[in-house]
Amino acid sequence: MSAKSFTAYLLRAAAIAAAAGLAVTTAPLWAAEFTYNEKTSQDMARRLDMPVYLAVPASARLTLPKSINTTDRLIDFKHPDAKGQQGDVGLRLVVAKRAGFGARMAKSGLIQTGDIILTFRPEWGGGGAYPNIQMGISHTGLAYVKDGVAHQLDIPLNAEYLGGNYAGNFDSEHYRTLKFVHIIRPRGLTNAQRAAILAWATRINQQARKIYPSQISFNDDYNAPKYSSDRQLGFVKHLAQLGLGQNPSGQTSMFCSEFVWSILALRNCDPAKTGDAFKASRMPSCVTPILEPLPATGTYMSTRTPFAKLGLAEGPLLVIDALKAPAAKRDALLDEIFVENPKALARMSHGHQTVAKTMQPRFAPLKDYYKSAAAGGWRRAPALVASTAFRQAVPDNYSPTSFLINTLLPRTNRNRTMDYVATVMFE
Repeated sequence: MSAKSFTAYLLRAAAIAAAAGLAVTTAPLWAAEFTYNEKTSQDMARRLDMPVYLAVPASARLTLPKSINTTDRLIDFKHPDAKGQQGDVGLRLVVAKRAGFGARMAKSGLIQTGDIILTFRPEWGGGGAYPNIQMGISHTGLAYVKDGVAHQLDIPLNAEYLGGNYAGNFDSEHYRTLKFVHIIRPRGLTNAQRAAILAWATRINQQARKIYPSQISFNDDYNAPKYSSDRQLGFVKHLAQLGLGQNPSGQTSMFCSEFVWSILALRNCDPAKTGDAFKASRMPSCVTPILEPLPATGTYMSTRTPFAKLGLAEGPLLVIDALKAPAAKRDALLDEIFVENPKALARMSHGHQTVAKTMQPRFAPLKDYYKSAAAGGWRRAPALVASTAFRQAVPDNYSPTSFLINTLLPRTNRNRTMDYVATVMFE
């Protein structure tokens, strides 16, 4: 090689090295993606120790960027009972330290304003029909990002859930003592809607000490949703008036998922522009439900149409259906859902234990429905009949589980308004 050629070679090599160096230094060193590793997945299975029907099928997942800006571990967990089956069932796990959690989640985009935070208790799994049908979910909070940090807003509006300084920094007794939360994202939120949700969350948080529990309290009767007695959504208007400082007469109560549902129903209402509308006797036209209350059982398993609905009691059924397992394995899993385990039941709060006992007699016909609906074919007709009978015994509701259940509909279903983002596992 001549001196001239050698010099040209060195210059080209230097240019390539410089370009490569530039590419490395400008790319975020903390970029990560959800990846699958068999050994890691087995370790997560031991730590979760939960039945497969508390996980979700891949179709529930929101499409995320491959490169996510976070230092937390991102794990694609596949449930052992899904191994060898046609369906891909598991969880996206964000293994996160508590320190700096809100800032990291906001920076990564894994939590955004309007996201729904579901308290997930895998230890409930196998406890019996009620905890299994609840898919281990016990509580609902609303996420909002302010000044580059993710916060949460919950009812009860007290220090137990919002923290000693009421900042909603995921450091209250409730969030500090739990290990897992699911992140669910409403579909198609615009920047304007997120701005409205942020404004409402901020206003309600600022009013929390003043309005709770004198003007809004916690509804601990999970069988008495506001929607069943107030289809005009007066409770949503009452909450908005409280956030606006309008001091409405009377008092309302909500359970946690009603509270989140109500704030999301205000996503088209800019509080800075619609204040006068909430003073009028009519319901402001901007109030729009984010999710129709779910019946106890739906029509999807019997009809499979793009307009079909799911029911509050069908979460595990949809997950097992997604496995596409042989009939024997499928039926064994369906039977397991209805077997009561007193030790697992004892891990639930007193309120949830009470509901479990109240609901237990109603679950007998549900088991027959599960079996018929999962078998399909000619058994879809009796499944539809059983579904109707069970539906009439339970009022339409939007329990904490309803947000996750909505993600179990096919992506193209017209009633699907939610996507599953990930599950946070606090270290």
